[in-house]
Amino acid sequence: MSQYCMVLTTVDSQANAELIAQSLLREKLAACVQIQPIESYYSWQGGIEHQAELMLRIKTRCDCYERLQQHLLKIHPYDVPQIIQVPIMTGLPDYLAWLDENCLATGTNNEQQFSE
Repeated sequence: MSQYCMVLTTVDSQANAELIAQSLLREKLAACVQIQPIESYYSWQGGIEHQAELMLRIKTRCDCYERLQQHLLKIHPYDVPQIIQVPIMTGLPDYLAWLDENCLATGTNNEQQFSE
């Protein structure tokens, strides 16, 4: 089993993406959060939706995932957010050591409010 993972989620605005990234980093639930604009097409409430969104790629350790997921559920602006865990099978040892140093899963739970 992998010791490291990437968590994927999407949001509707740059402000929400930045608030989530900062919150996860401050809480030491992630070592790195990358934000990238995307176009999403998805089924929702009987229809097909299209929306410009931002994808957050969150680099963390697998032992932080449950706390990270719970934290995201508390602060995420969506009713049913995409929260997907993808294992990182291997990587540059120095990068993985850096990830270990920056993901402690020890935070203060200082959630911020997000704009809708």
